[in-house]
Amino acid sequence: MATVRQLLDAKGHEVLSIGADDSVLDAIRLMADKNVGSLVVLEDGKLAGIITERHYARNVFLKGKSSPNTTVREIMSDRVVCAWPEQTVEECMAVMTDKAVRHLPVLDKKQLIGVISIGDLVKSIISDQKFIIEQLEHYITN
Repeated sequence: MATVRQLLDAKGHEVLSIGADDSVLDAIRLMADKNVGSLVVLEDGKLAGIITERHYARNVFLKGKSSPNTTVREIMSDRVVCAWPEQTVEECMAVMTDKAVRHLPVLDKKQLIGVISIGDLVKSIISDQKFIIEQLEHYITN
């Protein structure tokens, strides 16, 4: 089974981030421009939190707050569930299910090296299963 490191090596290590004191409007704009559902929040280059479309919907839109006047810090989650490079895709799926999160920042010795999503994990599992099926079909026909 694939590890988080293998997944990141295939998908890339790009981390989209925003500052805690930036506006929620800037965060939502960046998510829309990059077609992603979350951003890691950095302070002094270190992981401080995560902001997702769900945070926006529940803590800004539904509460009638103003996106330009609300900071990321006000709505972000500062209790971030993270993954590490040697974890397996299955372990991460279990963590995401248990903690009800869709994105995991990946830390290697406290250094942020990427972010994986539930979609990344599903794609990896489907790819692994497709490979196994092809191998079994080859074995059966020979």
